[in-house]
Amino acid sequence: ATLRLRPLTQKVQLMTNHVRAVFLDHPSLDLGDLDLAPLRNGFDELHLFARTTPGQVIERLQGASVAITNKVVIDAAAMAASPDLKLILISATGTNNVDLAAARHHGITVCNCQGYGTPSVAQHTIMLLLNLATRLADYQKAVADGHWQQASQFCLLDYPIVELQGKTLGLLGHGELGSAVGRLAEAFGMRVLLGQIPGRPARPDRLPLDQLLSQVDALTLHCPLNEHTRHFIGMRELALLKPGAFVVNTARGGLIDEQALADALRSGHLGGAATDVLSVEPPTQGNPLLAGDIPRLIITPHNAWGSREARQRIVGQLTENAHGFFSGTALRVVS
Repeated sequence: ATLRLRPLTQKVQLMTNHVRAVFLDHPSLDLGDLDLAPLRNGFDELHLFARTTPGQVIERLQGASVAITNKVVIDAAAMAASPDLKLILISATGTNNVDLAAARHHGITVCNCQGYGTPSVAQHTIMLLLNLATRLADYQKAVADGHWQQASQFCLLDYPIVELQGKTLGLLGHGELGSAVGRLAEAFGMRVLLGQIPGRPARPDRLPLDQLLSQVDALTLHCPLNEHTRHFIGMRELALLKPGAFVVNTARGGLIDEQALADALRSGHLGGAATDVLSVEPPTQGNPLLAGDIPRLIITPHNAWGSREARQRIVGQLTENAHGFFSGTALRVVS
């Protein structure tokens, strides 16, 4: 993601006033293992809330100049009812929980965090791919179930193992994160192809989606979810993949039609799939991919980004964004 700076058109009066900040869902970032001193030092007051329900948002924003949120929704009604609010800091990259148009209407600057989790998410992506290729979960279960102990020879080779070397990886999304995954894949001897993302201008170094899918042994997703990319990997696209291909999604759950993915795995067409994201999180109302009869599927609970190092980088970026705003030049501006 590109670091965006915006010179403020008017002098920020907050610098000479008492600055009250509220973090509406701070345990989504800090597990008690982070140094929050830089962030605390950026405000006269910083109030940390473990959880904020929709009905509590307006109350907790009263008197606050700065709101920090990860996933708590700050909508137009909350902004209209919070006249002191001047800055919203999102402790993530995604901005779908903040009404950006309303923020512009009310003169509220919104800044996000960018690129903080690249090493963590990239290694998680490759970890999932390696687990699929080596059938790690199946072999672990075989040992736990006593099958190795009962084997007639020294090793157990009941599940086909695939080498990544010489295979082709398709990347959908080649920004900072996709590029990092590509470099790691090349270190394993994979050939990397780049695919065209729907809704973006065509580029000569990006293959049209159908051409990409038919050539790759593994596909990884690293693109945003929007009106062009929602369910852009569906039943037809999964059928275009080679038999035995792997699919890994560490981007957004809505990019893949989850029912179609479940069906493709049950049919045996895919060699396996792994996802760190689902269309609704947490999946309290269930999800097609949570059914117990889907083979060769790995699901992790949206934790690819969550290394301590990555979360500490977010603290640093929140601090930078606040300091930039108060200094007259906002950083990582999204609205």
